[in-house]
Amino acid sequence: MNAPVDIAQKVSQVDLHDAVQVQRIEAFVAERRASLFHRPAWLLGIEAGTGQRATGLITEQLGLVTGWLPLTQVRSLLFAPVLVSSGFGVGGGIFAEDNASANILAQAAEDYATRNGFPTVEVRGGAIPAGWRSWDDRHCCFERELAADDESELLAIPRKARAEVRKGLKLDLTVRVGRSAEDLADHYAVYSESLRNLGTPAFPRRLFACMLEAFPDQSDILTVSKDGRPIASVLSFYHDGAVMPFWGGGTFEARSARANELMYYELMLHARRKGMKRFDFGRSKTGSGPYRFKKNWGFEPVPLTYGVWTAHGAEPRDIDPTSDAYQGKIELWKKLPLPVANRIGPWIARGLA
Repeated sequence: MNAPVDIAQKVSQVDLHDAVQVQRIEAFVAERRASLFHRPAWLLGIEAGTGQRATGLITEQLGLVTGWLPLTQVRSLLFAPVLVSSGFGVGGGIFAEDNASANILAQAAEDYATRNGFPTVEVRGGAIPAGWRSWDDRHCCFERELAADDESELLAIPRKARAEVRKGLKLDLTVRVGRSAEDLADHYAVYSESLRNLGTPAFPRRLFACMLEAFPDQSDILTVSKDGRPIASVLSFYHDGAVMPFWGGGTFEARSARANELMYYELMLHARRKGMKRFDFGRSKTGSGPYRFKKNWGFEPVPLTYGVWTAHGAEPRDIDPTSDAYQGKIELWKKLPLPVANRIGPWIARGLA
């Protein structure tokens, strides 16, 4: 009589610097249509750009991957260390074929965090394990189908927002899409000024260079300029038929020039020409200015569910910029000279994954 075959699920840590393991997980993500933030390329780009180590856990059965939990080990001198799934993303939580795989990954994440001195594990979307604290009232995502042609895309925008786009189209603005050093420099100049004006530290410029390198065929920068000066710019990703404007902003001048409105409209057109079918407007804090902006563009908010595990006696980290604890710091940051903000901001922001 043959001995029974062991078909129990096995869990292991992934070495994302092993090309064979990376290829397996990329194939799993593509076949199951998981998010951009589940891709090893995302984790490795983040690691290269911020120094925060990339890792992850997989479950396997009979040699086949059944679950995947991407992890970024976030360490900072200002905040408690945390495992984030997925670092600097808005999604990328536990992705598994069944509840058994999801539960195994959750327990493995708790064990890994305990062994390596991480008092907190944060997961963004996916299965939220029993016993973990979860919420769905803080952030929403926004997505809709792209229209069939340029005019239909314009008409798909609600009347008031469409009027702003038309104003931008009538002004003498130039739009450029690229991935060159000049594109990167213009993007960072606009992005960092935009975040300083909002009272938020900017991520390192190196992060954006590394993410462009990590996604050579699935990322680019669209910049709107006035009189040769960049005033609005966005770095976008292309994944599973959707364009994702991810890191972007505009200067004060962009407001009167309607450059932000023009930027997103032109990105919609550009994405359709690249073969994309959907526009993923990303995550916004519920009730915030960006939340209202996206609703005004006709996007319906969909709540995002996040979860957190904390070790016994530990407190979850608080990096919410709307928290009362940060309001004074935000107002102070807005007053910093831009060169000063750009020198110290990236050192802080690399811990805000």
